[in-house]
Amino acid sequence: MDLHLLGTAGYHPNERRHTACLMIPECGVIFDAGTSFFRVRDLIQTEQLHVFMSHAHLDHCVGLSYFLDVVFEKNVSDIFVYGEAEKLTAIREHLFSDALFPVNPGFHWIEIGNAEIRIPHNGRVTPFPLQHPGGSIGFRVDWPEQSMAYVTDTTASLDADYVAHIRDVDVLIHECHFADGHESFAEKTGHSCLTPVAQVSRAANVGLTVLVHLNPMDATDSPLDLTGVAHIFENMLLGEDRMVVKIESSQQEPVVRSRRDEGV
Repeated sequence: MDLHLLGTAGYHPNERRHTACLMIPECGVIFDAGTSFFRVRDLIQTEQLHVFMSHAHLDHCVGLSYFLDVVFEKNVSDIFVYGEAEKLTAIREHLFSDALFPVNPGFHWIEIGNAEIRIPHNGRVTPFPLQHPGGSIGFRVDWPEQSMAYVTDTTASLDADYVAHIRDVDVLIHECHFADGHESFAEKTGHSCLTPVAQVSRAANVGLTVLVHLNPMDATDSPLDLTGVAHIFENMLLGEDRMVVKIESSQQEPVVRSRRDEGV
């Protein structure tokens, strides 16, 4: 399975990164719909798209309003949008209000609880709650031979309830908005600092951790210094827009391709 990181910034885009969106094209599965959602168009391989929303903050949902161009002249019959009931209601009533975007997107809105959801290629998506102002959810995906988890907009800590839900995944996509030293602001805003993410990765025995939802105020190549936490968890890397991560069993060496590998 190839996981495409379409947007790796948090809060707002910058000159280097757009906001949150991940896609597994062969399954038609998408996580969040930030400003990078327009990139979905070039990766569509399926007649149905399944969009899993972590929450309804604008940096994660505004891209749903790009759907007219995303599916233009594409063979897409249905778009299913999954999320908590109150978040889906907020998106329908506000993002798609007559005053903001008076076009009915025709999505299938699917309210989810704690039950797993079946996806193509014999996959199972299991949602779990995260601590974040206004609420957020993470997702674990299991196939017969691979697994991944997506954890965004939460404050990482070893005693967080979500740690049990990500245990032993091959690939963990985890937010890391702040470098160490900003713990108070991270707690206030519901985001994570680097060392706690490394600690969670080790405690959960994940194969590879890729950091996303990076601080948009830093548009450099390395907004976080991973060398400082290598003694805690070494198999960690910074996500970047258009990076492709192959979801393989942790028994195999993870394969990562970046946009720079392709000269983009």
